[in-house]
Formats: sequence, structure tokens, C-alpha cells
Amino acid sequence: MIEALASDDPGRLGVRRWLEAHPDPTGGQLAHAGYVAPHWPAPWGHGADVALQLAVDEELHRAGVALPDNPIGIGWAGPTLLAAGTDAQRDRHLFPLLAGDEVWCQLFSEPDAGSDLASLTTRAERDGDEWVVTGQKIWSTSADIAAFGILLARTDPTAPKHRGISYFLCPMDAPGIEVRPIREMTGGSHFNEVFLDGVRLGPDALVGAPGDGWRLARVTLGNERVSLSSGGILWGMGPTGSEVLDLARRVGVADPLLRQEVAALHTEASLLDLLGRRVQESVAAGAEPGPEASLKKLLADEHGQRLMELVASLVGPDAMVASESPWPSTLAHQPAPVGGGLGAAHQGEWPWNYLFARALTIGGGTTQVQRNILAEQVLGLPREAT
Repeated sequence: MIEALASDDPGRLGVRRWLEAHPDPTGGQLAHAGYVAPHWPAPWGHGADVALQLAVDEELHRAGVALPDNPIGIGWAGPTLLAAGTDAQRDRHLFPLLAGDEVWCQLFSEPDAGSDLASLTTRAERDGDEWVVTGQKIWSTSADIAAFGILLARTDPTAPKHRGISYFLCPMDAPGIEVRPIREMTGGSHFNEVFLDGVRLGPDALVGAPGDGWRLARVTLGNERVSLSSGGILWGMGPTGSEVLDLARRVGVADPLLRQEVAALHTEASLLDLLGRRVQESVAAGAEPGPEASLKKLLADEHGQRLMELVASLVGPDAMVASESPWPSTLAHQPAPVGGGLGAAHQGEWPWNYLFARALTIGGGTTQVQRNILAEQVLGLPREAT
């Protein structure tokens, strides 16, 4: 297993010197220095291998520097543009999304096309050199604050369903777009419905060739599963497993069954970290995220739910009371994001974390979908009957 660069490695020392010269860097400075996505090619990154990526992450953490919060832009839209975007699309979008200056959302799922995404009915029809888009999307995270969305639409209704789909970049302020937040049991509105009524997109909005959308969607979804299964246990928005272990030590655990669960989840977190590094190594080597990403997401999401249930048991009756976070102040992460109705300031961080954990095994591909992928692509079992 690859480890981070040694403390005296020139690559690590270069990051450290840059941080000393920029003790409080902006998102733009981090983006132009290549430290937001160091594995991307220049000029957006350093083409970094896993060892350098880990070193950059460690040095940023040591310096108390947080990366821009734009997971869909950085994790999903960016890699797809690198794979199939034009030079003009990359020049226009990559630095602003890396800097967090332009938030992105994903316009893939529909009310009748979630797990079976290829059944989508949103259509894009040619009108001169423009595309006119009509349809409905759902479960679009941060669509209410996004500048752009990555959009799948059917451009050839006569083609087989996987071949008639195209991939677009959609400005969210375009005439004809209506965003309706979906109120969740957390009290927030992490997800949204998006209605597109005659939305006009120029020729520069198409990524790749017409009909190539399904292939590009697989690139996006592969990177989505890598992104959603990394970071904290709530897709990077909540506490880490090590922090939960520290909480258990702080409150004390007398119940032997709870102690056993703490130990089991701590072990599971370590294994997930190793699996995550294996996925990172594969991506850094130039391979597309494969079924390993589905395995990591499946295990990480179920792990996150069990971990949140454990903390409910550790905290006791106060777990669901609007109160201060149970995490020690020296370990506390930043509060749940407030943009796009994600905030939990009105109810406390812990109740929000616990309630939001229900979404983990649904968003980004349900656990059932991930199991089907593993059954078919790893175990070689027959495809599910339709």
C-alpha cells in the first residue's frame, strides 16, 4: 500500500513552503497552485501520484487549511470535462469550479428514472445551432445555489435508450429553469426538484458528441462514488470515525456490547481507509473508477449509518435534542454546510448528522444498485431480470 511522501521529500517540502508563504490561502490561490485536485494534469493540478496526493492532504490539514466546498464541481463535473471537454470548456470552467467560485449541481435523476437512469425522458431538441431542453430532474443537490449543472437529456428518441442520451453543461440561471427545494426530515433542503421548460443551450454546452452521454455519465458516476465514499462518514460533512472513537473514550463505555461495537466500527473504518487508498491508486494510475468504487461506497455508507446509531447510544437521551454538538471542541468539524438549505444551526449538528445518515444508502446510487454492479462485474452473475 502506498504511503505519503517522507517528511523531507522535496515534493512535501514544496507544499510546506507554499503554505508558509500563503498562511491563509483563498480558494483561487489553492486552485492556481494545483492543490485542490493535485492529481489533475497541469495547469489545474500536478499530475500527482497517490503519495504526493496524500502528502498534500496531510500538509493542508496540518496547516488548518480547508479546500473549497464544491463536491459536484470538483469531484464529478471536473473529471468529466478533463475526459471529454473541449479546450474552451476546460478554460472556462475548471479554475472557477476548483476555486469554489462557481458551485455545480447534477441534473441526472428523474422521478421515473433514478436507479434505471437510462430511462430518462428529459429531451433536448435541435433548433438551429441551439438545443431546447424540456423535462424534470429530482434529487439535485445544491441546485438552488448552483451556477451550473451537468445535465443528461435524450437527443435521439429513436436510438436504443443507452445510445440516445447526450451530456450538457447547463447554466442554472437560464430562462425556463425553476428550482423547488425538497424539505427533508432534517429540516433542511439538501435536495431539489428542477423543472426545465424550453431551456435554450448553445452549441458550447454539449460535452462530447451527441449520443455519447451514457459513456460520459459512467465517468461522472464512477467519480461520484469515489467522492461520496471518501472524507468524513457523512460524505465529508460530518465527524470522522476516529472522532467518534475519541468521543467514546471521553464519555466512557461501560456496556460490553457497546464496547464491542465501538471496536468493530473502529476496525471497519481502518479497512475502509485502506480500500479507499486502493481506489485512489487505481484512479491516479489513469484507470477509470471501477467496481471497487461501488464496493467502497456500499461499505462506507452502511458504516456511516451504523456509526451514527452508535453515537446515538453513546450520547443518550440528548442525542435528538436541539443542542450543542457532542463532539469535543478540539475535534469538531465545521458545522454542516449552510448553503442550499443544508444547515443544521437551528437544531444542532448531532441531530442533523443522525437524520441525514438515512440518505447515505440512497444518494449516488442505492445499495441495491451497488450490489448489482458488484454481482455482475466482479462475481460474473447474470444480469437482473427486467
